[in-house]
Amino acid sequence: MIVEGHADERGTREYNVALSEKRAKTVQNLLSLQGAAGNQTEAVALGEEKPVAVGHDESSWHLNRRVELIYPAH
Repeated sequence: MIVEGHADERGTREYNVALSEKRAKTVQNLLSLQGAAGNQTEAVALGEEKPVAVGHDESSWHLNRRVELIYPAH
């Protein structure tokens, strides 16, 4: 499973990548505590690169601060 961390548009690119990495790793750690093996998850930091909301307000920023779980097709 890929654990994608995302951030909103505020802040520098470097800051947003670091923040999204922290989000992804936090969820990855939670999955590990729930029994997922270390080789079953991969944390990926995407920063602000894939927003789900394109607005420039708090409601859009809220939606863009997220973690997505991606199950690759085999």
